[in-house]
Order: sequence, then structure tokens, then C-alpha cells
Amino acid sequence: MFKALAAPLRRALLDALRDAPQTTGALCARFPDLDRCTVMLHLRVLEAADLVIVERRGRARWNHLNALPIKRIHDRWIGPYAAHAAAKLDQLRSALEAEER
Repeated sequence: MFKALAAPLRRALLDALRDAPQTTGALCARFPDLDRCTVMLHLRVLEAADLVIVERRGRARWNHLNALPIKRIHDRWIGPYAAHAAAKLDQLRSALEAEER
């Protein structure tokens, strides 16, 4: 799953699916600089990582975000074990930004 999330385009595809499922054609239209094969390749990687669930309706392929694996990562790594460290890093960043001003 981390390899699937490593590519900026795949993260952009997941962002596009955040609000509602979309057809593959609609996703391709959102990325006009990419050909359909490239978008489909990235969708297959996301599907293999269980981050996208595909539903076929006739000839249309609807792509749904599966946020559960991301939530599990969040709960494991950001939750109780890393919340304190994240808060400290946020404080440090705020202090450094305040000094720049």
C-alpha cells in the first residue's frame, strides 16, 4: 500500500475519488495530459492495494475510494503512538515560522 501511495498521480486519483465514485472516463478527463492507458495502470495499482474498489455497471467502470486501509494506517501510526511526536513537530514548525515573520 505504501508503494501505491508513493506516486503523486495515484494520490491525486484518490483525492478525486474522495467526494464521490467516478467512472474511469471521468477520471481520465480530469487528467487530460495523460492517456487512458496510464490512468488505468495507476488505477490497477490502487485496486491491487485495496485502495480502490471497482464496480462494473454495463460498460462503465465505477471507481470507489476504499478509505479503510488508510484509516488503519492512521490509527496505527498517527494514533496513540505518534500523536505526541506529531504535536511536538507541529510546535517546532510553528515556532520556526513565527521566527521568519
